[in-house]
Amino acid sequence: MIRTIAINQEHQLVKDLPIVELVKGEYLWFWIDFHQPSENEIEFLSNPLDFHPLAIEDCIFTLQRPKLDYYQDYTFFVTQALNQFTKQREEINFFLSDKFIVTFHRNPSIEIDEVWKRCSLSTSMKEWNPYLVFYHALDKMVDNYFPHVYQIEDTLNEIDQNPKQRSMEALLEELFDTRHGLLSLRHAITPMRDLVYRIINSQRLTGTKDRIEYFSDIHDHLLKLTEMIEANRELTMDIRDSYISLNSHQTNHVMKVLTVITTIFMPLTFIAGIYGMNFQNMPELYMKYGYFMILFIMLLVGLGMYIWFRKKGWFK
Repeated sequence: MIRTIAINQEHQLVKDLPIVELVKGEYLWFWIDFHQPSENEIEFLSNPLDFHPLAIEDCIFTLQRPKLDYYQDYTFFVTQALNQFTKQREEINFFLSDKFIVTFHRNPSIEIDEVWKRCSLSTSMKEWNPYLVFYHALDKMVDNYFPHVYQIEDTLNEIDQNPKQRSMEALLEELFDTRHGLLSLRHAITPMRDLVYRIINSQRLTGTKDRIEYFSDIHDHLLKLTEMIEANRELTMDIRDSYISLNSHQTNHVMKVLTVITTIFMPLTFIAGIYGMNFQNMPELYMKYGYFMILFIMLLVGLGMYIWFRKKGWFK
């Protein structure tokens, strides 16, 4: 689907004009949104919009790294938003100049829809221009990163505190899934941070100079998100190491107890083994109270070794 907005010479908004009419240059600026376009609609990028084949190729092949490319009359941007439901990265492309902005996205975009609605319902179009539309869309994308990061922080806190007393295997499995989610966020946010940094320091994007402080604010948000992600990644490593250390400690404690018990039973097994032999010339076999004496001796040996190990602290 393709939708259009155009601002005429009287600063009035006109909707749903054909692309052929828009490119004639009779309007102050226009916005074309390729919303889940069909193959036939994608052809408009080549004719009549006449965009560079490399930029069109980046639109067709999704999940490109966020970047900007300069062309003769416009700048091409690749950005990445996060789906609020699936938490997957989704690409949104921008063709930006003083006279137009063209957005291209294969999936529904909450960010683009919000800016579109805001622009369409604006009472004064004098303040709007393609760079303002680009700023608001970029700002919405970055703002929508925060809920995902906060959700991961809540998950890590729950894993760390373990209020439901889940098993260590279940906690570690969720921890690794969370770490994978952080890695996916990092792959989206870090290139976006670098992209906004290039926008701020670009000498060719003259339209951003009037709003440099706004784009700097977006960059600050991305820096904060990057620091949060790195802190959470370190937290996942600390939690993982803590659980592995605890598991090793518990295993060592169990092995120590089993070793102590085995050690106690070794002399008892030795005594029982001697008197379990079937030799006839064993004097103790014919004693009237020999059986009870041997049991008493075995009991004394076992208790003595238990008391000695306990004093050594081997049961702690």
